[in-house]
Amino acid sequence: MTLDVQNFILATAGHVDHGKSSLVKALTGIDPDRLPEEKARGLTIDLGFGGLDLPNGDHAYHLGIVDVPGHEDFVKNMVAGVGSIDLALIVVAADDGWMPQTEEHLQILDYLGVQRAVVALTKVDLMPETELAAEEIREQLAGTRFEAAPIVETSVINGTGLDALRAALVEALDETPLPADIGKARLPVDRVFTMPGAGTVVTGTLAGGSLETGQAVVIQPAGAEARVRRIQSHSAEVECVPPGTRVALNLPNVGAGEGIGRGDVVSLPGVGKASRTLDVVISRSARVTGKPGAGVKPLKNETRLRFHCASTNVPARIHFLDGDNLAPGGTALAQVRVEEPVYVFSGDRFVLRDWPERQTLAGGCVLDPRAERAKLRSESRAKFLQERARDGSGVREFLASALARYGAVHCEFTLRQSRFSDAAIDDAAAALAKDGELIRHDPWLIQKDAWRKAARLAAGVIEMHHEANPSTMGYPLSELKTSVQATLPEERLFPFLVEDLCKLGFEQTGTVIRKAEHEAALPEALQKRAGELRKALEDKPLEPPARKELIRDKADEQIMKYLLDTDAAVKINQDVVLSKVGFDQAREAIRHYIETHGPASVSELREALGTTRRIMVPLLEKLDHDGFTVRSGDKRKLV
Repeated sequence: MTLDVQNFILATAGHVDHGKSSLVKALTGIDPDRLPEEKARGLTIDLGFGGLDLPNGDHAYHLGIVDVPGHEDFVKNMVAGVGSIDLALIVVAADDGWMPQTEEHLQILDYLGVQRAVVALTKVDLMPETELAAEEIREQLAGTRFEAAPIVETSVINGTGLDALRAALVEALDETPLPADIGKARLPVDRVFTMPGAGTVVTGTLAGGSLETGQAVVIQPAGAEARVRRIQSHSAEVECVPPGTRVALNLPNVGAGEGIGRGDVVSLPGVGKASRTLDVVISRSARVTGKPGAGVKPLKNETRLRFHCASTNVPARIHFLDGDNLAPGGTALAQVRVEEPVYVFSGDRFVLRDWPERQTLAGGCVLDPRAERAKLRSESRAKFLQERARDGSGVREFLASALARYGAVHCEFTLRQSRFSDAAIDDAAAALAKDGELIRHDPWLIQKDAWRKAARLAAGVIEMHHEANPSTMGYPLSELKTSVQATLPEERLFPFLVEDLCKLGFEQTGTVIRKAEHEAALPEALQKRAGELRKALEDKPLEPPARKELIRDKADEQIMKYLLDTDAAVKINQDVVLSKVGFDQAREAIRHYIETHGPASVSELREALGTTRRIMVPLLEKLDHDGFTVRSGDKRKLV
């Protein structure tokens, strides 16, 4: 029987020299210290990797293991390895007990939202009694989400507790949800190297979705396009990998060291872009760590620090929305302005460390990955972020908060760059639509109240125009757009507004819109003059008077507009207007001549119609523009 294999990621955590790497080697048979310098110094410097299979009845767990350095000089590498893990293995040596990096690693796990941990009390062979060491660990974990974590006594020297540790890991995994597949695969790159004959290979922990060979991908934040040639996972070549696995991707058309490096992200096309401005919620642990006096000072506004998210590590400054600082134990809304673009999702967790990279200061969650810097402390922004930061908020709250903030959101850009699947967002949109809270015009989702306000304004403007200008066919769409643009949540929604107006008793005719029952009519006082102008155009249909000869005053301008709007006349250019009868006559005569004689010049057509160049040249230019004729050299032919 083939076991059902479930994939998870585990990372170690703990102080230097507490036996993290030795424990990984004892569990897996793999030495995670791969660098010559690490072997020479006996000190883990960078991330190491291994794998562990744990059978459990009719299924098995495969743990991709990330071993992290414990020395304070390499905490930045530790953070890069724990961004997408499902379970932490906190390692504490029985002879040393709880130490500064144990505490800092614990806080980092907390900031990153890691939910489960197992504690390995190592080096028990060196201590005749371990009760006090275990009691100290339990005291340190009190009040954290790991306070009930199992503590397993181990020794890699004599093998004590290794089976018990495996069992504890299985028990923890039994309660751990499978890594989410939201159809948005991301691979934060933690290692890049080149293989002869293959090209660039990148490794990382896959999250958010599956990847398969041949798939097109994008290297963020640069936006470079690539294609996956080969995939390796757990030392085996595969065609497809699920989330929650350690993965090596062969990207042959990307140059190592030039096109990609640690901190970049391999993503799917069409799932957002990188940004330099993030709206976030920041929290600081009340636990004081580090050197004496350090960690207790308030985190000040505009402090320059390091922003860590997954394997990304970039310089940044923080700008609080309210107040000038954040003390330990506090939480605040803020904006993080990074000095290099980063590719993150709404819902991503991050860690903030000081500029010299000696201490972890805070952590938080991205609320808006593509924020604007303008109006930083506006009431609308604060309300929007408070809704996003609320505990227990889900996809419906995520969508509703965006609608409340922006009035309308574009599914492709505003919503996809989040930790919710497209299907979940669609379901939330359907529920909000059913409850009367949004209008959908793909690819836009629009808050119903904002949409109704714009529609009411547009209807009122059109009705006022009818009252003031009864002789016109309708209100020009260009002017309507100007009238309502301040009310529209987004300028690109105007065509949808016109579409909805046409379902509510309005009609679009060409470039104007009117109420369906509106009929253009001249005031009685102008009807006699209208007849005179119409007669002047019809008496000589192919040689009418120039427009400046017809228009004497504003009343004549109103009448001419009425004739043009009602199709009684056709504007040829600024100087020439033909009656509709004359235009149709000329158009048909040109068709007949070209069909009979072939392509014709201006002179030939002028003679055939019995008109002048004053009429013929602009008439042919209009017919060219209308797509009726096309110019070929000095002749016209039918399209």
